[in-house]
Amino acid sequence: MAAAEIPNLTDSARAVLRLLASHGPVTRPKLGAMLDLSKPTMSAAVSELSALGLVASRGIERGAIGRTATIYGIGPGAGYAVGIDVGAAQVRAVAYSMDAQKLASAEEPIPETIAGDADEIGAVVLSVARATMAGVARSFRALRAIAVAVPRIVSNDRFDRPGGPSAVLGLLRRGIEVPIILENNVNCAAIGEMHFGAAQGHQTFAFLQVGVRVGLGFITEGRLFRGAGGAAGEIGRMPFPWSTSETPYREGLEHYLGSRALIERCRVDWPAGEGAPPDSAKDLFARALEGSAPAVAAVARHAADIGRLAAGCIGMLDPGLIVLGGGVGRNPLMTEKVADVAAELAWPTRIAVSSLEDGGTALGAMKLAVDYSLGLMLREGRHPAVVLPPLSEMTQDATDTTGQAKDV
Repeated sequence: MAAAEIPNLTDSARAVLRLLASHGPVTRPKLGAMLDLSKPTMSAAVSELSALGLVASRGIERGAIGRTATIYGIGPGAGYAVGIDVGAAQVRAVAYSMDAQKLASAEEPIPETIAGDADEIGAVVLSVARATMAGVARSFRALRAIAVAVPRIVSNDRFDRPGGPSAVLGLLRRGIEVPIILENNVNCAAIGEMHFGAAQGHQTFAFLQVGVRVGLGFITEGRLFRGAGGAAGEIGRMPFPWSTSETPYREGLEHYLGSRALIERCRVDWPAGEGAPPDSAKDLFARALEGSAPAVAAVARHAADIGRLAAGCIGMLDPGLIVLGGGVGRNPLMTEKVADVAAELAWPTRIAVSSLEDGGTALGAMKLAVDYSLGLMLREGRHPAVVLPPLSEMTQDATDTTGQAKDV
């Protein structure tokens, strides 16, 4: 599939497209008033965009005295974008239009037998991407960009490292000729919460993921904070344990707070008279919900540990809101204890639970892809962490460079 053409728009047409993308459907008179455009200029801009399919009528609004006005919104010709979450056991993808309307979704498990095989995982990623695209209506003919969320630090200088995302994305880049954006999975989850989840309306907050691993995504003044090298939020690297009798070791905190270590501690401490210990975090929380005393105690201890981590985040970032996510973090049994411990060690800060379940990361990736696509159409600089151009463009650039060298 070839990359979609980027339309060459007049300034007034770009202004209309920009407003519709940010505000949603608006009547033509309101568009003119909001943009301070004359009727002829407004008509010309709408006609230009309509001819390209970038805007379309969304119906009629009737005024109090019987007058009618056409409502315009982003049209299917503007295309769509795809967000993909490459998890440890599952690949999920969603496709949305440029005005945030869901068009399709797909998911596929990553078999344990291929875990660690970059080519095999890459084949799953491509399969899910194609299944998602196949579910999009034909009227949305242009795929503008794909954003992929991965569980690792993302930066240009890390892309081709051994074990990096380059190998996993190889098949996707060869199979679908559109720009591919790369971002860390927890950062994408934070973006998803800001636009679709528990952090809507908040310009500054932290997303704290607690599951098999721990991670943090920090949004400040409506923008993702990535740090100097794209590694901001790697809280699993904070020194742990830290005392006069113990020496911190690399990723000690990540190991201690991860769900595997949680279940191992449960097995060690589980009373003999309570039957077999839980074999997963899901099992542990289910028993706690049923009233099992050792399960309740284990959940409370883990919530207190997460509260201490949250207190550290509050002391460093003062986020005003922390959204808990991940398979363990978003369990409501922990929320009150996390908030109490964090307030005791730092200061009272609102603690909320993610409302997006497992779909938040793909949604955040999709939002990155939509924003990047709109930036291209509007000729605005919107620069995600890593953007991989279509391979055909790279080949053409190399050919052009070779030709120039020969000419010299």
